[in-house]
Amino acid sequence: MNRVNLGCGDRYRPGWINIDIRSCGPEVIAHDLRKGIPLYTGSCDLVYHSHVLEHLSYDAATVFMKECFRVLKPGGIIRVVVPDLEMICRLYLQKLDTVLAGNESAIADYEWMTLELLDQMARERGGGRIEEELRRTDLSNRDFVRSRIGNIVDVLQMPPPVAPDPPDRLAFLGWFRMLKNRARNMLLRLALDEDGRRALLVGCFHASGELHHWMYDRLSLGELLKSVGFESPLVQSAARSLVNDWPSYRLDTDENGKVSKPDSLFMEAIKP
Repeated sequence: MNRVNLGCGDRYRPGWINIDIRSCGPEVIAHDLRKGIPLYTGSCDLVYHSHVLEHLSYDAATVFMKECFRVLKPGGIIRVVVPDLEMICRLYLQKLDTVLAGNESAIADYEWMTLELLDQMARERGGGRIEEELRRTDLSNRDFVRSRIGNIVDVLQMPPPVAPDPPDRLAFLGWFRMLKNRARNMLLRLALDEDGRRALLVGCFHASGELHHWMYDRLSLGELLKSVGFESPLVQSAARSLVNDWPSYRLDTDENGKVSKPDSLFMEAIKP
């Protein structure tokens, strides 16, 4: 079977075609998926992507999904994982109602759900307020946050590992990169006033791919799949799939069955 993992990051699998904008391993093809999928028409049995679609604009997402349809064989399966807008909104309203009813212990949960809803669409720097919140050592609602995003909250609060001295070549590249950034900042100070520099830096960040440009629920994602030609969109779970023995691939769950991204909507459809 030709199985494709798009926007794989560091969750790539041997025996799959793994593609991301940057290669983090010898089994990952570096390619900007906004320029199409570099595979033959009708060459794939399974296309999978997780937390990729929301980083594309509405129009770009439609083009991308048409590409997913193109590379699949008839009868092939697409599996899409995105943040679940419906669940985020329901939990936000639930926590809001709880706080307004006088239960102040829910304020931290309410504030977290507000961040889930807005931060990654509105932030102007890497990580945004969500990362600031996750790095707090006095995080009062750690269990609730972990139930939403998994163990990343524990990872971010671990002390950074002590890195060994880099090889001479890597040290030189780091030094060169630092000089380049300083030269860029100096030119910006000469060419632009403070507001102009800030606007340029924020614009560059917005184009970096970190922001969410759209969000999906089970209705809108299903309609998107049908609009490009897929049939029978079906909500799944992290461990349930039309793909035989899906949990063994450990893309949505770990070796213990724990969901990697609990805040997700999982949906599959078939190419007729």
